Amino acid sequence: MIHISSEQEQVVEDMNEQAFHTPVMSREVIEHLNLKLGSVVVDATLGMAGHASAIVQQIGPEGQLIGIDRDKNSLAIAARNLAPFSSQTQLIQDDYRNLARILNQLKIEQVDGMLFDLGISSYQLDNPDRGFSIKADGPLDMRMDQDSYISAYDLINSLSERELSTILKNFGQERWHNRIAHYLVEKRSQSPIESTKDLSDVVLRAIPYRYQNHKIHPATRTFQAIRIAVNRELEALEIVLNQAVDFLKVGGRICVIAFHSLEDRIVKERFKFFSQTRKLKLIVKKPLRPTEEEINVNPRSRSARLRVAERIK
Repeated sequence: MIHISSEQEQVVEDMNEQAFHTPVMSREVIEHLNLKLGSVVVDATLGMAGHASAIVQQIGPEGQLIGIDRDKNSLAIAARNLAPFSSQTQLIQDDYRNLARILNQLKIEQVDGMLFDLGISSYQLDNPDRGFSIKADGPLDMRMDQDSYISAYDLINSLSERELSTILKNFGQERWHNRIAHYLVEKRSQSPIESTKDLSDVVLRAIPYRYQNHKIHPATRTFQAIRIAVNRELEALEIVLNQAVDFLKVGGRICVIAFHSLEDRIVKERFKFFSQTRKLKLIVKKPLRPTEEEINVNPRSRSARLRVAERIK
């Protein structure tokens, strides 16, 4: 069980009213995980336990939930939210790319289900101090694990123009990657780019006004790209999917919720590979999408795609 420090307890208290994250496609996840009483389940992106709270009720007191997250503050909140189920949960602060090591240390050879919800939580997004938000000014951080060394500030203020351009192109699919990178280097030559507002302002200057998408903030792709680079998200996703399949029991299911095309493409390709090698069968041929009703209640769910596969041998 994770140890909660007094500092983390204070975070929980401070976030008591704000720390609520609506789990995306929760009904679909529970339905497609197809869990039974006594199941062993890994929630590899625990967050504040939105999905996990529903999972533990499905698996009952004989079941076991292993919850993994890089964010120690989210884990502290999750521990509070899962307190009634503490006897059947193990919460671990780690990067899910270390899934094999984590399960080996717990002496767990196989599990009945795995969930990966690849989005950042509302708590992380809405907290200016974390540096994920375009709308609220805060430090250029963007680290899921705040004990890790490299932050968005480090990348933006140290990488070459070419390296920044490559990140924006490959991880953000940003059309104006060259211009934005050039403007970033030009700006930091005068003074460091220190805040989310600084970054957003540079992007707004770099993209010609007539090409700016005013329904979606013009800096959205840049923020996405830098966040992915800071946390090495795509690399970690491919690593963990390769590990995850080996730990699934025959009949066990894996659910992955992706929020942008780069993540979804990796999931699609890995699932396709394992279906061709007859380790997995696809439960849904095309990704499931949230209902209009859910999108109306939780607009951040609109880009979610849920893919599901089952271990067959």
